[in-house]
Amino acid sequence: MCGIGGILRTDGQPIPEEWLDAIDARIAYRGPDGCGRFRDRVEIDTPEGKKTVEVAFVHRRLSIIDLEDGAQPMVSERGRTDEEGLVAVVFNGCIYNHRELRKELEAAGHKFVTDHSDTEVLIHGWREWGTNLADHLEGMYAFAIWDRGAATLYLARDRFGEKPLYVRETSTDLGGDWPDVPIAAFSSEVASLQSIPAPDPVCGDYCRMQWLQPFLMLGYTTDSIPGPDLLDIDVLPGESGWIFNPSESGSSCEPTFIDTESPEPCGRDIEDLLDQAVARRMEADVPLGCFLSGGVDSSLIAHFARKHRLDLRTFSVKMPDPRYDESHHAEQVALHLATDHTTLECDPHPVEDLVHLIDILGQPFGDSSILPTYWVSKAAREHVKVAIAGDGGDELFLGYERYLAARFLTRHHRWLGLLPSRMLKRLNPKSRLNKLGRLGDMARGYSDFGVVMMEALFMLPELEDLDARFSSPRWRCSIDEDHSITDALGCQGGWFDMEAGTDALELLRDFDIENYLPGDLLRKVDTASMACALEVRCPFLDRDLASAVLAMPIDDLIPGGKRKGLLRNIARKYLPREVVDRPKMGFAIPIGEWFRSDYGGMKTLLMDHLTSGEPFGPISLNRKAVQRFIDEHMSGRYDHSLRLFTLLTLSIWARSLPD
Repeated sequence: MCGIGGILRTDGQPIPEEWLDAIDARIAYRGPDGCGRFRDRVEIDTPEGKKTVEVAFVHRRLSIIDLEDGAQPMVSERGRTDEEGLVAVVFNGCIYNHRELRKELEAAGHKFVTDHSDTEVLIHGWREWGTNLADHLEGMYAFAIWDRGAATLYLARDRFGEKPLYVRETSTDLGGDWPDVPIAAFSSEVASLQSIPAPDPVCGDYCRMQWLQPFLMLGYTTDSIPGPDLLDIDVLPGESGWIFNPSESGSSCEPTFIDTESPEPCGRDIEDLLDQAVARRMEADVPLGCFLSGGVDSSLIAHFARKHRLDLRTFSVKMPDPRYDESHHAEQVALHLATDHTTLECDPHPVEDLVHLIDILGQPFGDSSILPTYWVSKAAREHVKVAIAGDGGDELFLGYERYLAARFLTRHHRWLGLLPSRMLKRLNPKSRLNKLGRLGDMARGYSDFGVVMMEALFMLPELEDLDARFSSPRWRCSIDEDHSITDALGCQGGWFDMEAGTDALELLRDFDIENYLPGDLLRKVDTASMACALEVRCPFLDRDLASAVLAMPIDDLIPGGKRKGLLRNIARKYLPREVVDRPKMGFAIPIGEWFRSDYGGMKTLLMDHLTSGEPFGPISLNRKAVQRFIDEHMSGRYDHSLRLFTLLTLSIWARSLPD
C-alpha cells in the first residue's frame, strides 16, 4: 500500500518542483515508511517535428512485501536487450500472484535484482507483455509505468477499483480523443491534483448540475457518475491502461473487464476458489490479521485464513452504541475457530474524524459507515499492518435485502406508486408499512431510474425541493445502457427500458458492482484504512472467484430465494448455525440519533454547517428545504439521517473549495 503521483509534460517546459511537492504533501499519509522521486526527459520525433517529453514520479511507501528491496520509484535501466531500455514504475497495492509471475518471467530470460518485490514484477511484465500486462495480474493495484524508449506513460487500475487513481489533463482541444495533451497528472488522491493547472470548465452550471443530482441521489460519485471536479477523471476499475503516447495519438483507454463467460473457471467449485482467494492474500513481511464482525462474510474469511495461518489474529471493535455492537458475536466465532482474538476499544471523535476524512477524500461522501471503518482501522493498526476483510461478499453473493425487493418493485411499481408514502414513513423505520412507504417513493421514480431507485437517498420530489431545476428534463439525469448515470441531454432511451425476461435483481447487482462497490464501499475502505496506514485486502474480489460467481445463474446464488444462500450453505459446514442464520446487522452507527442528541458534537456540527449563510459555497440549494429536513428529523416525524449526513459532507467539502 502506498501513495503514488506523477506528471507527464510535452510542451517543452520543465515540471515545476512545487507541483511535485503539492502531490507529495497530500499523499504522504498513505506511506509513512519511505519516499522517493524520479525524473526523466527525452526528445522524440512526431509528425509535427521534435517534441520534448518530461516525466516525474513521486511515491510514498507503506512497506509490506520485501521491506529491504521494494523502495520506489523503482527504475530498471535496461532489460534483456538494448531495445529494452529504461522502465520506471510507481505502484500502490499488492500483486498476489507475484511469485508465480516472477518464475514465469525468469524462465523467459528476465533478470530480477530484488529478493521478492512484487513491484519489480510490473517492470519485467511490461517488457514481456506490454499493454496486456494487466491480463496476467491478480491483485489490487493502481500503478504508472514510464517506458523511455516508447516515450509512453501507462496507467492501470484493478478490476473492482480497490485502489484509487485520478487523472487530470490539460489540452488545447478538450473534445475528441485528446489529440494534444501538454500536461497529464495522476495521483492516488484527487485533491492533490488541484495545484496542477487545467482549463476552467466551460459549461458552468451545466457541469455542476450534471454531478450534483446523481451525488444527492446516491451519496457518492464514480467514474460513470461525474464527480464535482469534471477535470479530475477517476480511472475506471479494470482499465488495463490509460496510455499517453505523445508521438502518436495523445491518450487512449484499453479497458479489460473480468471474464464471465465460462461458468466453471479452472473447473473448481466456489468453496475451493474462496479458499484459494484467502490463501493468496496471506503473504506479508509485517504483522497480519483478520477483521471479524461475527457475520457470515468475515467469519467464513477467518475460517479459511485460520487454515493457512494457525496463529491467525482476529479483531473486532466494540462500538459505542450497544445496539450496533457485534463484538460478542465475533468473540464467539473466534472461540469456535481458535484464533488469537482481540476486541478493540474504539476512540470515536466523530466531528474531528469526519472533517479529516472528507479532507482526505477531496469530495463529499454520503455513507456514514466511513466513521466506524476508520475507528476499527485505527485501533487495529496498533497491532497489525495488514488486515483481511469481507468486503464485496454482499455484492457478489447477493446479500442485500434490496436485491430481492428489486424484483417486487419491478413487478408492482404501478400500484406501489399510489401509496401515501409520507404517512407510512412516520411509522417505525423497521416496520413493514414503513418499508412499503419507502417502496412507494421508489416506484414514483421508477420511470426515470428503474431499480436504482432502491438505493436513492433523496427521492425526486425532495430533489426538486432542493433545486427546482431538477424538475426540468434538461437537468434530470438518467441511466445509460453501460450503467452510467448521465444528464438527460446525453441519454438516448435508458438502461432501464427493460425488455421482457430481464431480471431486475441482476440489473441492480451489475449496477452495484460497476458503481456502488468502487464509488462507495471500496472508496470508504481505502480512505479509512490508509488514513491509518493500514493495508486492507478483500478475498471476495479475487479474480478467479469473482469470475465464477458472476457467471452463475442468479437463482443459484440465492437457492430457495434466500439472500446469500449459496455462501451460507458453505458457511454451515464450518460455522455454528447461530452465526450463519442470525439477522444481518451491518456496520453502522446511529447517525440520526447523534444528530438529535449532539453525541460527540454532531448536532452542533450539523447546525453550524447547514444553517450558515452559505452552507454549500458556490452550490446553490434551497435553504428552506434544507431547514425542513432538519426540523422534521429533529422533531422525530421523519428519519432524514442519511440525507442530512449527505448534505453535511457536501457542506464540509464545499467550504474547503478555493474562493
